[in-house]
Amino acid sequence: MTSFTQVILFTDTDGRARWREQAIALTEGKPQARLSPLMASGGCQLRESPVGFRSEFHCTDNPQWVFILQGRMEIGLQDGSSRTFGPGQHFYSADRLPDGATFDPQVHGHWSRRLGDEPLVTLFVRG
Repeated sequence: MTSFTQVILFTDTDGRARWREQAIALTEGKPQARLSPLMASGGCQLRESPVGFRSEFHCTDNPQWVFILQGRMEIGLQDGSSRTFGPGQHFYSADRLPDGATFDPQVHGHWSRRLGDEPLVTLFVRG
């Protein structure tokens, strides 16, 4: 069976953001063009981040797909690791603050920044 690999940024049981990958089965459509089952969405937004953009550590408020349309985006985690995404790449951002927790920038969330010399253009699709 054919599948699509979903890259997921999530909050682990210790409250820290981590990456995992999950297969989404392409069970719909025709042999020439396989599709996943239809997924609900809560709208979409475009964002342009200028040269020099970098966020502080933060958690995702609303889980969402992030598609890179232009430029390169780096996502850094508390453990010092990072991943870079370029045009045509994606991830699903779902690293929410654990229930009952108070945000601690030494424990929770991720940071993001634009890499290179061109603006970063992203499409956010709420899950």
